[in-house]
Amino acid sequence: MSELLNRRLALLGERANLSLLEQCLHGIERECLRVTDEGRLAQTPHPEELGSALTNEQITTDYSESLLEFITPALPDPADTLASLDSIHRFAYSKLGNEFLWSPSMPCPLPAEEDIPIAYYGTSNIGQLKYVYRKGLALRYGKTMQCIAGIHYNFSLPEKLWPLLKEAEGFVGTDRDYQSSAYIALIRNFRRYSWLLMYLFGASPALDAGFLRGRSHQLEQLDPDTLYLPYATSLRMSDLGYQSNAQAGLTPCYNDLSSYTDSLRKAVATPYAPYVEVGTHKDGEWVQLNTNILQIENEYYSNIRPKRVTYTGERPIQALVARGIQYVEVRCLDINPFLPMGIDLTESRFLDAFLLYCALNDSPLLAANTCNNATTNFLSVVKEGRRPGLQLQRDGESVDMKEWATELLEKIAPLAALLDQSHGGDAHSKALDVQLEKVKDPSRTPSAMVLAAMAEHKESFAQFSLRQSRVHAEYFRSEPLSVEEQTKFEARARSSLAEQAELEQNEVGDFDVFVGSYQASILAISN
Repeated sequence: MSELLNRRLALLGERANLSLLEQCLHGIERECLRVTDEGRLAQTPHPEELGSALTNEQITTDYSESLLEFITPALPDPADTLASLDSIHRFAYSKLGNEFLWSPSMPCPLPAEEDIPIAYYGTSNIGQLKYVYRKGLALRYGKTMQCIAGIHYNFSLPEKLWPLLKEAEGFVGTDRDYQSSAYIALIRNFRRYSWLLMYLFGASPALDAGFLRGRSHQLEQLDPDTLYLPYATSLRMSDLGYQSNAQAGLTPCYNDLSSYTDSLRKAVATPYAPYVEVGTHKDGEWVQLNTNILQIENEYYSNIRPKRVTYTGERPIQALVARGIQYVEVRCLDINPFLPMGIDLTESRFLDAFLLYCALNDSPLLAANTCNNATTNFLSVVKEGRRPGLQLQRDGESVDMKEWATELLEKIAPLAALLDQSHGGDAHSKALDVQLEKVKDPSRTPSAMVLAAMAEHKESFAQFSLRQSRVHAEYFRSEPLSVEEQTKFEARARSSLAEQAELEQNEVGDFDVFVGSYQASILAISN
């Protein structure tokens, strides 16, 4: 173990500091498609009984009108976060009629591109901005790709932890600077080691054959309706032939916060010839927010993002530049189709230990070759993570993936133990043991279990997924929320609709002017 990690563990293990780790915050965003009882994409509008997708903080839509997103508050105990997610699912199911929530990350059999409905947020300027942004995504990347769903895991370390470490390490600068540099260091380590999460939690080894729309690919045919790779863990996180050429040259540097925000600001302000050719309007209608590499900073696809809660009308980069990094958003997690919510407490406890390891371990700057290796390792594991003898690149040498995975879990063990010491019990260490079993026996990984279940039931990907969706629907519908909780959700839904209506009635100013000032806002930021 590194000297720095040892010192930090010792400091956090002191009695006066031990309770700090109970104050980490956890939030979960779960995306899922609404489907019909035949397992086809629901073409119905976002159910009004769920409230306004624009203003309901817990239930919104992601890309498509059919792609729901459930958002929990950020809470200190992940068990409470998951309980909140469970309640949102139960409420949604009380309003879905005969529709289901699709169980895996990869989508159901999809209709023609033009029949995939883009999420609509009403007539307010901000609502229209969200809609035009999605039209731009359709134009740039196609609608099919936008129907993939995932789990985003939001994690922050306690604000009081940073001044403590900063003082112990003699960091010169403000508390905020130290905190941001520590989160950027976490992100660098996440880039190095996130292949491990793909092996342990990847759950998308197969997909519906229609998903690729007849384009060329390297996948194999499992049955007439299913494509797969025999050793894949997460085709969702592979390139799948979707190469964003515009984003190809965009590799935000994680050396410090300002180099990261600078690279995104440039991308939002730099024209990209093929988009310029299309323009922002067609037949007098907006088709994309601008003709730059990115329309807005959130368009940048990354496995993890530095985040800061934004004020009304504030852009993510503005918030980061003004007030520093507050938490990280892990974006590479597949939905586990065997779990009703797609994630459980064991996964969450392990993620906490993993992220704590990334935060507290040495994190040298990423040289170009290390950066490339991190990307290559990640792609190797998503496509062939269960292949016997798979080799990854570490420090310029080949290393056996299983060997490295075992080593990493051994290094994470003291972090799990520290979390257990802080919380009482042994839940984190037990969660780590579960992951060690998956490294020893690949058949225990979610990706292997998906293929095994499909083989056992002689099912296509779509048949397996619909069966799981029905099992989960029964799980949520068989035990409705208490009257009190149901009433709270319904009141929140109603007030969100009223809030949207009020926004629309009191809207001042023209949408074109609104877009112009929104674009200008990012150019005005000075680091």
